[in-house]
This record gives sequence, structure tokens and C-alpha cells, in this order.
Amino acid sequence: MATEVLMPQMGESIAEGTLTRWFKQPGDVIQRDEPLFEISTDKVDAEVPAPADGVLEKIIVEEGATVEVNTVVAILGSGDGAAAAPVAEAAPVAEATPPQPAAEPAPVAEPVAASEPAPAAAPAASGSLTDVPMPQMGESIAEGTLTRWFKSAGDTVERDEPLFEISTDKVDAEVPAPASGVLAEIIVEEGATVEVNTVVARIGEAGAASAAPAAPTPAAAPAAAPEPVAAAPAAAAPTPVPAPPTPAPAPAAVPAAPAPVAAAAVANGSHKVRSSPLVRRIARDNGISDLSVIPGTGAGGRVTKDDILGFIASGASAPATPAAPAAVPAAPAAVPATPAAAPSAPALAPQGLPRGGSQVEKMSVMRRKIAEHMVDSRRTSAHVHSVFEADMTSIAQMRQKWKNDFISRNGTKLTFMPFFLKACCDALRQFPHVNASIDGDDILLHNDVNIGIAVALDNGLIVPVVKNVQDMSIAGIQKSVSDVAQRARNKQLLPDEVAGGTFTITNPGQFGGLFGIPIINQPQVAILGIGGIIKRPVVVDGDKIAIRDMLYMCLSYDHRLVDGALADQFMSHVKHTLENFDESAIG
Repeated sequence: MATEVLMPQMGESIAEGTLTRWFKQPGDVIQRDEPLFEISTDKVDAEVPAPADGVLEKIIVEEGATVEVNTVVAILGSGDGAAAAPVAEAAPVAEATPPQPAAEPAPVAEPVAASEPAPAAAPAASGSLTDVPMPQMGESIAEGTLTRWFKSAGDTVERDEPLFEISTDKVDAEVPAPASGVLAEIIVEEGATVEVNTVVARIGEAGAASAAPAAPTPAAAPAAAPEPVAAAPAAAAPTPVPAPPTPAPAPAAVPAAPAPVAAAAVANGSHKVRSSPLVRRIARDNGISDLSVIPGTGAGGRVTKDDILGFIASGASAPATPAAPAAVPAAPAAVPATPAAAPSAPALAPQGLPRGGSQVEKMSVMRRKIAEHMVDSRRTSAHVHSVFEADMTSIAQMRQKWKNDFISRNGTKLTFMPFFLKACCDALRQFPHVNASIDGDDILLHNDVNIGIAVALDNGLIVPVVKNVQDMSIAGIQKSVSDVAQRARNKQLLPDEVAGGTFTITNPGQFGGLFGIPIINQPQVAILGIGGIIKRPVVVDGDKIAIRDMLYMCLSYDHRLVDGALADQFMSHVKHTLENFDESAIG
């Protein structure tokens, strides 16, 4: 029996993943839970285990490809090749079907248009049907809205071809067809919201002849738009015979005409640009009618939220702006101006390059996602910063006193990090608006304190989350921090361990930095940067000078929610807890 290997969903908000490496090749024998392939997402890099014992019959998604979650990436079989055979047979049948409807669209399309649903149901009665369910895009997702069908009843579909688009409260995604064949029946229409696992359509066998003629009918609808355009010139040509002289005196207008024509053509096809409902709403709100002018960085050229926000922030405009200069006679003057500016940029570029040249290194998936998140955070939050210093002498002495006993009792050494988590946790409970996030016009005050810890990796960083810190002792916090940090470096984190954070701590001080000014980890509203602990002369007890273990702390906070007074009160509370730490909490 064949087993499908899917691209896993590594977190509720993850819509796609990049398959970076296969550990096995077709024909290899594999054991259940043995590492099969490695993936990279914007949240985590992980090794994915085999879902069953067997033989790797077929690799469908190659290394380096980015696909949506739940896409079939490979097929496991018993080793007799039976798993791959049905896939090979389905392809020719699917390819043989389209030529038939292509030859018969004209005579059958209009007369049978009203009665097409009946033939579409025929395969449901005669052949085996494959149910197409509403997928569950995350553990907490209970329902989804079907926003668009890419196919109509009667259309031939290929396995893994985008079939419909859904929108949930966590993610917008295109859902691939689970099998090859003919779309026999659409059960859930566009705009309807249904529970997960609801059957939204059925796919019949590709050879069903009754369903095939239905394909020309939907195809005729989009084709109707271009045909009237072609018919208009055809009708106009015989009537105004002097029309040929008209293009002759306007050769100069011909170069200008293609621009609007191309823009119009793109505009007509702009509905085919892959994007989510959120992106289309942002486009409408900002007067952008043509998404095709925005370079899409998502899977298959999909326009993401970051793409359109970046387009708006850059001050770029929709095709309506370029169309205006094309219509004005002064456009020829503007055209030379543009090329004149273009050469000037390359002319300056070589002057800044080193003589030895440069080595081009392609960004990893993790690096690209970090870049996207950092830019998005700077664009989303109103970043403000507050720097405090704290005297860590007392805690440093406690660590020295308890270190041997702590290791013997807990199996891990005592670091400074659990003290910071404990101090921040107490402050977050005291000032809940720092342990919050913004959702539109609503403020979400989180009950639990889940603190993310930035862990440096060879090719970037990752932020595993220590959850329910309010219920932990110093020993419990230290064990959790050591555990997630180690597994983060070994690429063994689970999806839930990098999600759900309410506050973040980053520690540039471990590399000798005095302090850092961090960027907020969305959708949180604050992040604490911890500097290095350095012995410095400090004034104590009036006019006395003593050598103390001092550190700087920088809180970056979102001024949309956290004001300066609240931030300083929070930091003052953290400082007081660190400088007056209760030693009994260690034991």
C-alpha cells in the first residue's frame, strides 16, 4: 500500500516550506521515524521523519523547491513499484482528455451550458470519486473560507495543481488537488465558510467522457472578453475604409499605444496574479488595481503582504501613472531622461567595489525570512528604546556559591539567563500591557508568560519559546532554556516550540557587547536586549567607590501600545528584582 509523504506544517502560521535536502534516494529502504528529508521555513529548520516503513518509490519535490504545506513530496511503497504505477498511468489519461473538449467547444458549449451540471454528476455515480476536504491549516483552525476556485466543474485537473484558495484567521493558502482526474462536482461555492474536513468538491476519473465537455463552458466565459475586442476592429474595418490612413499619420503614437495596451492587457489578467484576500484588500484600500506590477516573492510568484506593503512604502505607483506620460506628447522627452539616469547608477557602482571583486552568495531560506521579518517589524511597530543598568554582583555571587550543588541536583549548570527570565516574568505580570499584542483595534493581554530566547545559529538565529514561565522555578527555567537552546542548534525543535511567544530576550552580551538595540519580534510589543556583565567602578553607599558586576539592558517597545512611562516602570521593576534577588528561589 502506498503512503504519501507530505510537506509538514511547522507551526500554525506556516503556509509553505523549502525542501533543502533528501537523506534518501528512490529505491532506498527506510524505517518509520528515520530522518527522510530536511526542510526550512520562516520559523524553523527541521529534519522530517518517515511516516512509515517501506521503500522510497518516488521523489516528487526536488531539493531547493518551495511548496505549500500538505503538498505530497514523495511516495513510499512496499518496493514492488506499485506505488508509482498509478501516478504514471494517470498522467497520460489526463493529457488525452483535454484534446477532446478542445475540439468540441464551439458546437456544444452554449446549447448544453444549462444542463452541464447533470453530466458532471455522472462520474460521481459511475466511477470512483475522490473527496476534496477543507484542509486544517493549523491545530487551532476550526474553519476556513473558500475564496476562489481555480477550476470549474468538468475541468481536467492534475495532482498537486492549485485547485482552490482558502482564507483562515491564520493563513491564506492555495490548496492543491489531491488526485488527477476531472472535477466532477463543486459542493462549496466561493465565499462560503465551512468547518475543516468538510468535503468541498469531488474529483472523478480522468476518462469520464461526460464530464469532459463541461470544460469548454467555463473557458468560453473568459474567452468572451477578448473576442468582443477582436470583433470590434473587425466590424470597424469594413465600415470606415479610410481607417488605414489613420494609422499611417500616427506612427509616433504607435510606440505610445503599446504601453496602454499592455497595461490594459495586464489589467485584464491581473485577477490571475496569485495573492491572498488580505493582499487584495490592501491593494483596494491603496488604489492599486493591478497586482501584476508588484514583483511577487512567494511560491510561484505569489504576491505576499510584505511585497505589497514594500511596494506602497517605496512610493511606487500602479500602471495608471506610467500611462499618463505615455499619452502626453512630452513623453519622448521623458524617455531619454530615464536612460540618461540609468547609466549614471552603474557608473558609480564600480567605484565602490573592491578591486578584488566580490563573491556572490545566495541567501538561505532562513536568512531571507529573517530579513523579511525584520523589515516587516520596523514597518509595523513604532520602535522606541529605553536603556537601564543593573548591578549583578549579588546574583554573580549566588551563582558562584550554588554552581556545584545546582549541577549535581539538576544535571545542568546555572547561567544568568534564568534570573533574567524570572525578573522579566515578574515585571510582565505586574505590567500586563507589555505582555500583550495588537490585533487591529484590539489589545490582546496574554494570561501566560511565554518568553522567547534568541539562539544564534551558524546561518542565522531562531527564537524557541519557554512557555508558562510564571509557573516555573529557577531550576525549571534553566532546564527548559538549556533544552530548547541545544535542540535549536541541532535542528530538533518542534513547531510549537517556536510559536506562541509573548515577550523575547536576546543576549548580545555573551559576545562582549555592552548592549544591543533589538528589533521587536512580531506580533509582540517588546523585546529586552541584555548586554555583557562587566566589572566597573561604581559609586555605592553615598560617596564610596566599589568594583561591581554591572550590565546594561535595552528595552525596545512598540509605542503604539507601550508609552515611555510604562516602559521605564517595567525596566525599573526588572532592575529591582535583579539587584535584590531572593536567594531562596535558587534552592
